[in-house]
Amino acid sequence: MSDNQSSSKAILLVGGKGTRLSPLTNQSPKPMLKVAGKPVTEHQIVKAQEAGIREIVLATSYMAEVFEPYFGNGSKFGISIKYAVEEVPLGTGGAIANAAQMLELQTGESVVVFNGDVLSAHDLSQQISQHKATNADVTLYLTEVEDARAYGCVPLDNEGRVLEFLEKMDNPIANTINAGCYIFSSRAISEIPRDSVVSVERDTFPLLLQKEFPMYGYKDGSYWIDMGTPQSFLKASRDLILNPSLSAATDSVVAESLIEMGALIDSSANIGGGSMISAGARIGARATVMGSMVMNDVEIGEGSTVIDCYIAPGLTVPSSTQIVGEILG
Repeated sequence: MSDNQSSSKAILLVGGKGTRLSPLTNQSPKPMLKVAGKPVTEHQIVKAQEAGIREIVLATSYMAEVFEPYFGNGSKFGISIKYAVEEVPLGTGGAIANAAQMLELQTGESVVVFNGDVLSAHDLSQQISQHKATNADVTLYLTEVEDARAYGCVPLDNEGRVLEFLEKMDNPIANTINAGCYIFSSRAISEIPRDSVVSVERDTFPLLLQKEFPMYGYKDGSYWIDMGTPQSFLKASRDLILNPSLSAATDSVVAESLIEMGALIDSSANIGGGSMISAGARIGARATVMGSMVMNDVEIGEGSTVIDCYIAPGLTVPSSTQIVGEILG
């Protein structure tokens, strides 16, 4: 049994390429893409700090060099940030084992692990409290979905213990799914092989269950989104702008939009619906932008209508154009 005395340390898995998010990730790793004006990773770091995390390791691989110039040592976020670089991608489990070495975990310590492409408003402090109260080795944040076929499912017993960790299937036996935030005891992390490619979902969790490590689910029905596609990424940004309380990192929302300094918007233009307008963008006269992400140095011509779209940096939308639901790279 573990002896969970502390959960003030965390690992953030930010090594993925985000190939499903192309063209958004052509020039930026997925965790550094802006959601509601801030990188995904910043929303997660702020969430960790609010829950009492004092030290976090970013487990990087793809475009690892872009993280430290932005986040530094973490002082501006009130948290200590370190960087674990994988020369060769190690998978989710391998990344956890590699990053944990930098945390110098003591016996009885626990560590929170964040998946880099998930945003949630779940109560992390309550998840940590449950982890301690049940003396668990792993506590998985779970959310319920109407249709779990697109995800693996995680059935629980009546006491909340995880029975199985199942991959995608046509007829899921539960509607509780892995929502991408885990708490591991140091004992559980020590079971993950170092310097090996390991999947925490396919390898680590089934192994720990087989060895009868206490593994519990923490169910929370708060806001949750997996930003695996451009459309879901756009939705996440829109959701946070329309509901700024979902993330303490969201700021500067005015009239259901977030407009960065340096954007030039004609006074006759109509902006709203959770739109984000980035620095250097120019919005012409009588243009309408609703529910869209307009990135740096985009020009939207006069009289154009842009609804639920992502417009990549530097592009031009000609005058009197109407586009709906487009991802323009």
